[in-house]
Amino acid sequence: MPLLRKNLLRPDEVRTFSNGHLEIFTLGDTAVGRSVFEAGWRWSIDVRPVAGTELCEVFHQGLVISGRIRVAMSDGPELELGPGDLFEVPAGHDAWVLGDEPWVSVDFAGRRYFAAASSDGGSQTVATVLFTDIVDSTQTAARLGDAAWRALIAEHNIRARMQIDRFRGREVKTTGDGLLVVFDSPTAGVRAGAAIVEAVAGLGLELRAGLHSGEVELTASDVRGIAVHTAARVMAVAGPGEVLVSRMTRDLAGGSGLRFETRGAHSLKGLAEPMELYALAPPNRTTPG
Repeated sequence: MPLLRKNLLRPDEVRTFSNGHLEIFTLGDTAVGRSVFEAGWRWSIDVRPVAGTELCEVFHQGLVISGRIRVAMSDGPELELGPGDLFEVPAGHDAWVLGDEPWVSVDFAGRRYFAAASSDGGSQTVATVLFTDIVDSTQTAARLGDAAWRALIAEHNIRARMQIDRFRGREVKTTGDGLLVVFDSPTAGVRAGAAIVEAVAGLGLELRAGLHSGEVELTASDVRGIAVHTAARVMAVAGPGEVLVSRMTRDLAGGSGLRFETRGAHSLKGLAEPMELYALAPPNRTTPG
């Protein structure tokens, strides 16, 4: 891994919008953002026309440099942030600057998609859906105890989110012991699933991952549709350390250099017809003909 450096005076990209701007710095596969929101800025007024969603559907994690802001989640909870605060804000929120001082923050997650124009202006899109799940999580939590388990999950999330950002995914939500992520590219989704499994293996955790590609409905804080349910069912079939995909995802990833091994047809709960599933083959394994 090379040594990298970026200076906050020289952003790679600047996105401007009403009452503010976002500076994006690319460090290898990672995007870091510096946000500047002027007094009077509010997401639902100044960014919503660009994003095309009712609420901000991007997960944020960062550090407040100056100014104060209030965040309101769609289900009610609110939080005020000020200088020196480290923050983590889930998708599905509004936010607005408090007082006369501009808000300045450095964000380590979420800024790749913030204030990016909606591609079609609607909520329906074709995406690849990834579910991950920690194998034997209940037993592991009981063995470690609450405090150690929370610390382990926090490190799991950090490592997973680095890979999500690396492969241009969009985290929708955590599932307690796993993640739900959407990707524009099936190849990126499969590679991300494999990278997440590998990244958390060093923590002594085994993950299973499942992917399916199809039409979904994106909302401010969730993703819906039969493709989401299908991806969850595919993940449930996967074995420890396995990245399992539907035939649709495998076919769409054709020509990527990824190799898959058939796992046969499976009857998945809620689906009328059996579905052929495929496991991502390790890089040095010859795929059976």
